[in-house]
Amino acid sequence: LKHASVPSFLRWVLVWQKGYQEFDSIISSVTTKVKGIAVTNDSHLGFRVWDVADYVIPPQEELSFFVMTNLIMTRDQIQAQCPEVPDDSSKCTSDSNCTAGFSDVHSSGIQTGRCVNFNETVRTCEVQAWCPLEINGVNDSEPALLKAADNFTVLIKNNIRYPKFNFNKRNILPNISSTYLKTCIFNRQTDPYCPIFRLGDIVHEAGEDFQKMAVEGGVMGIQIRWDCDLDKSDSKCVPTYTFRRLDNKNPNNNVAPGYNFRFAKYYKTPDGVESRTLIKAYGIRFDVMVFGRAGKFNIIPTLINVGSGLALLGLVSMF
Repeated sequence: LKHASVPSFLRWVLVWQKGYQEFDSIISSVTTKVKGIAVTNDSHLGFRVWDVADYVIPPQEELSFFVMTNLIMTRDQIQAQCPEVPDDSSKCTSDSNCTAGFSDVHSSGIQTGRCVNFNETVRTCEVQAWCPLEINGVNDSEPALLKAADNFTVLIKNNIRYPKFNFNKRNILPNISSTYLKTCIFNRQTDPYCPIFRLGDIVHEAGEDFQKMAVEGGVMGIQIRWDCDLDKSDSKCVPTYTFRRLDNKNPNNNVAPGYNFRFAKYYKTPDGVESRTLIKAYGIRFDVMVFGRAGKFNIIPTLINVGSGLALLGLVSMF
């Protein structure tokens, strides 16, 4: 029994656990390029053509990219006085309900101390702020304004290195030509090594609905794994891609869902007054995560693992 166990144990250590190899962790860099055109025509923004400079914000990020899919746009804001957006703390009936100089983290500006008409039925405290104020709910409904974003594509360029073995490779594999790269789209069955991905396919592979996700935004993970046996041909070292949603979408805990942020574009009017267009951008942030480990034969770990295995079997045989 003892002698029969030796080959099996060594096979497990050396073959299945690759005990004959030394290993190295991956070093990686990632760049992305999104492409796509969308056309919208609604009552708030009118007819508009959107290109990559409009919806990828900022133009470049480290290991991620953001695609705007929905927005609230407030044009022609200037520094002025205007009624605060109604809520429990801003509604008023007289000036005595408003405190000059007061603000909190939920305020749109600094109260002037005056109670003014917000509309025909509601009065709120006046604020010094960027006016007119943003009104939530504009374009904040299904379908998302940039629903065509599911057909946008992203080229992901991933360069990897295993420094211990002086091994370098990129996900644009040597057999990929310029002609192929201009026409291919990643498909797990037909084009598993194409580095160009349709955004709708990424979300779909994660088991999500792009159009629903586009309304309030979210966070997707693009996982690239390089597990390489460098005792084999370099051509066998290829990436595998998987996708998953990273942000919380628990229906029982849906407070502050999705992903959004605000930014502004600033201008000067002909008479020198500063103005801005405020945009509350909803969208999907794609985080690119690269994992991997490479192994290559080395006599030292081979001898150590064989010796350790034989010693362990000898110790077991004593009992």
